[in-house]
Amino acid sequence: MKKSMQSRSVLSEIMLPCQANPSGKVHGGEIMKMMDNCGGVAAMRHAKTNVVTVRVDEMVFHQPIMVGQLVICEAQLVFAGRTSMEVKVTVKVEDMMNELPTKVALTAFFTYVALDEEGKPCQVPGLLVETEEEKEAFENGRQRYLEHKKNRQKTEEPVRR
Repeated sequence: MKKSMQSRSVLSEIMLPCQANPSGKVHGGEIMKMMDNCGGVAAMRHAKTNVVTVRVDEMVFHQPIMVGQLVICEAQLVFAGRTSMEVKVTVKVEDMMNELPTKVALTAFFTYVALDEEGKPCQVPGLLVETEEEKEAFENGRQRYLEHKKNRQKTEEPVRR
């Protein structure tokens, strides 16, 4: 069992013109890539093995990110199953030219599966939840996991030989 803080990951980067459209707004795909990298680090820290992204849930763009702003991406495990892990990724923006507080620009839940040396899914350590906030996040993650599992079973066709 591991605490979620043991896998926490933070990644920051100044947004440049090559990452934006002509109006100076950063492309969503640039931010999504940054989120996936940060979330992947958190999952690898927890599993201590390679991981792959299998799903992104509830990606919400709260506000645009502009060229010149500092993007701070924070990732933390909220749920661990047998081979999969759900990581909450929060993106904050800071305008370094003024004293305004950082603002949340995006949030999402990324699901990763741990892989062994042969590329097969492998078991991950359990997640130790201690605070009420961690317990609630874990339960919400478990509910998303069960819902996706149920939907996947509905859509899988039986193998015909």
